[in-house]
Amino acid sequence: MNQEYIMKKKMQRAVIFSVIVTLALIIFIALYIDETRRVQKTYREQFIANLAHTSDSVESYLDGEGDWGLKYRRILNDMSSANSFAFLLNQLSEQQKITVNELNTIILKYPEQMQERERLEALHQVLEDLQFNLDKGFQEAEELIATIDKMGH
Repeated sequence: MNQEYIMKKKMQRAVIFSVIVTLALIIFIALYIDETRRVQKTYREQFIANLAHTSDSVESYLDGEGDWGLKYRRILNDMSSANSFAFLLNQLSEQQKITVNELNTIILKYPEQMQERERLEALHQVLEDLQFNLDKGFQEAEELIATIDKMGH
């Protein structure tokens, strides 16, 4: 009888321990999901902010006078930051990430072509649409990318 009593106590402890471990695991998973969501929200905010900065820089370039090289480097810097955050976002598809990267690449590699007023205006519109999470922004970006002569002519 004493042996049976000891076994019952051990089983009760094992069940209680299992329940506590299960609850702790559920809490850990919930906290992990919440933190992941919070981090993704921060990444999204930074992505949008960098798109807005790029848009403002393009607008400044189009409207202003003065050091065009500096203004273009600001556009490139802001777009490069947006590109970095785009790759951290889970909500963007791989194709959308590639489109943002290609947009950054044409600004970097083809400044002579991108400094044309029509292309900068198109870039400004693309950035505005991307800020508002419009799918047409990605389509417009792909159209803009297609207008670039990759051979550099």
